[in-house]
Amino acid sequence: MAQDIKLEEAVEFAENPEPRCPCVLLLDTSGSMQGEAIAALNTGLAAFKRDLTKDPLASRRVEIAIITFDNEIKVVQDFVTADQFESPILKAQGQTFMGSGIQKALDLIQTRKTQYRANGIAYYRPWVFMITDGEPQGEPENIVQNAAQRLKNDEHNKRVAFFAVGVEKANMHKLA
Repeated sequence: MAQDIKLEEAVEFAENPEPRCPCVLLLDTSGSMQGEAIAALNTGLAAFKRDLTKDPLASRRVEIAIITFDNEIKVVQDFVTADQFESPILKAQGQTFMGSGIQKALDLIQTRKTQYRANGIAYYRPWVFMITDGEPQGEPENIVQNAAQRLKNDEHNKRVAFFAVGVEKANMHKLA
């Protein structure tokens, strides 16, 4: 199994040796996103794919992964280039396990950078776009604090560029 994954990576990178920019879309799918917010997020994902595939260079270099967070943290889409990206239809439920979602995004980026290095692929600083309407809810405060500290360290050391996007009524003070 591990051999198959390494062979797949080698073929993928041989077919497209362009430098990469890994981009994680970290999306809030908690219950507070029910209704218009989740519908707008789904519409935005489809528009994101359309716009990304229109740019030939970006479509070969930008790799997108999607992680959702509510009571569960899910990798809905592992890293793929724009031509392979399929925008999912997301549903809202549960609480807002934001700290755990941030940790998962940083872990996924670290793993991808290791794969790039193992295959001789150059890469740009990874991006994480977290889109949420709220603030952490339902998980222990120390998980949120640990995620915030790790994120600050990774940003300071230029390992990631993180963008918190607050939609309607988001607690921007807490997100900062």
